[in-house]
Amino acid sequence: MSGGEVAGILVAVFWAILVSFLAVALARLAQVLKATTRLVAEVTEQAVPLLADASTTVRSARTQLDRVDAIASDVQEVTSNASALSSTVASTFGGPLVKVAAFGYGVRKALGRDREGAPPAAERRTVIVGRTVPAARRRKQKG
Repeated sequence: MSGGEVAGILVAVFWAILVSFLAVALARLAQVLKATTRLVAEVTEQAVPLLADASTTVRSARTQLDRVDAIASDVQEVTSNASALSSTVASTFGGPLVKVAAFGYGVRKALGRDREGAPPAAERRTVIVGRTVPAARRRKQKG
């Protein structure tokens, strides 16, 4: 055997080993692709019902939010009406009621002074050590 024949056999063996490795790699790649295809099919089978449920939930939530929005606008309208009514009642009855109360207070003050001829009770008290003592007790303390 000559050197050229040995080199040819070595090249042929090298190519045979290389082709064998490539065949094994392609076989494993085919298995990976089959597994990936199965996985994608299973995910699709499970994802479609989940997406349908999510879509139903989002629709329901939107309906509920529309209802809440309607309720909030109704509450805002009622609050506005109550505020308007309150200001109307205050402007209608507030001024006259204050005048009647002031008049009543003035009448009570005037009748109280004329009847007793003395200053009002609040002025007849004395403060002793942080307490208010009525006039009757002050006389006992002095005597």
